[in-house]
Amino acid sequence: MSRIKIYSTATCPICDKLKLLLARWCIPYEEARVDEDREVLKEMLEISNHARTVPQITIDGKWIGGFSELTEMHMDGELDALMEK
Repeated sequence: MSRIKIYSTATCPICDKLKLLLARWCIPYEEARVDEDREVLKEMLEISNHARTVPQITIDGKWIGGFSELTEMHMDGELDALMEK
């Protein structure tokens, strides 16, 4: 099971960019499409304090935010530390 879960849609260019970056960093992830499953949308809303934009990202079930927050974590070295657990 992947430690990172991305809530996304099919028409989100930032979601595509995020998935490309994770692949480049060799970090596995699970994608949950909120445009295909209303239960997944409800899950994202609960986890993210009702965020209405995608991507939304969780690590080990903990919501961290979106693309900017994940990029900041990577630049600060925090993502490397989380992935080494």
